[in-house]
Amino acid sequence: MTRLLRFALALAIASPLTVTPREAAAEELVLGYAMAKSGPFASTGLSSEVAVDLAVREINAAGGVNGKQIRLVKFDTAGKPEQAVVAIRRFARDEGALAVIGPFLSSECRVAFPAGEREGIPMMSSASSAPGLTVGHSFAFRNTMDEATKIEKLVKVMREKGLLGKNAAIAYANDDFVSKSAGAEAFPEALKRTGIPVDGTVNFAFAAFDLSPQVSQLMSKPADMVALAAPPESAAKFVREMRRQGGKGRIIGGSIFATPEFPGRVGEAGNGTLVTVTFFSGRDDSRTRKFVDDFLVLAKERKLPEVLPPSQFDSASYDVVYVYAEAMRRAKVTGERGRLAQERRAIRDALANLKDFPGLEGALTMGPERDMLKPVYVLEARDGAWKFFDVTR
Repeated sequence: MTRLLRFALALAIASPLTVTPREAAAEELVLGYAMAKSGPFASTGLSSEVAVDLAVREINAAGGVNGKQIRLVKFDTAGKPEQAVVAIRRFARDEGALAVIGPFLSSECRVAFPAGEREGIPMMSSASSAPGLTVGHSFAFRNTMDEATKIEKLVKVMREKGLLGKNAAIAYANDDFVSKSAGAEAFPEALKRTGIPVDGTVNFAFAAFDLSPQVSQLMSKPADMVALAAPPESAAKFVREMRRQGGKGRIIGGSIFATPEFPGRVGEAGNGTLVTVTFFSGRDDSRTRKFVDDFLVLAKERKLPEVLPPSQFDSASYDVVYVYAEAMRRAKVTGERGRLAQERRAIRDALANLKDFPGLEGALTMGPERDMLKPVYVLEARDGAWKFFDVTR
């Protein structure tokens, strides 16, 4: 047998059994996951990863989507905007992803959403809340409300309950994108509309060691309430320093520092603090209880540095997976490489028309600017824990 004949025979035998990576990919529906698993937001990123993996596991155990299993491809952006862009391009060009979970932070979304728009791939953030980031980008979605909307709802509830007081002060982290947006724009505008005067404003670096000068400046003219916009660690530091200096005003915030661990970090100093969230782990319904229980089991299995009940960022990440599954069902996607552009557009269109989807967080409807409309809970810090205060839509 000649060498050429032997090669031809071997090729003929092997060909029916050979499956190329592209063919194999069509047996799965790939979702990219851009997460901040390291860096300053690592604890939140690790927690949200548990929620995403839990949702994928549940959907696949129930038969998947369109008869196919969901496969996650993950990329750790470390919360860096430039890495978020790299992640989007990799998912779109190299991984054959149909859509992207994330990016997480507003600073990431500000540059990643335009990149994803150019690639033509749907993206949905579960945490970004700086106003206006989806505007002009038909492939950009957020399973959250912008911070200005949440602040408006908080002020509305406080007004209805007669809690606004006579004057206010504002404090915010000037080097965190969403905190600066809330402190310099959303809070001043919301308070102006209520007629409440703002008698002092201070800002600080969120990693600042000593906040006593800023607090002292505010204490020179005490306010009935202090609107605070900062990441959890610096917000906790500010609250403790304010109480140390004798400040009595009520702390109010949007959702930036509304993490499960915040009340425990500030203790009695945080009593009376009001925040807005889109999920409350203390809700007494069967679906919430099951999610919380399953989440805690998986978090303990992974030995997270701190195992706490799921936050609104975790619930939103969980719902993103289920929303994508629904959109892929409606779009009848196949995951075939040759149909990616068409199927990504179909997913985008299904997301834009989402209405009253039964999510973990409640009835989910995609708003006109591609931010999700859903219930908002107002929580109050009391003796080291968040307590239910009110709910509004």
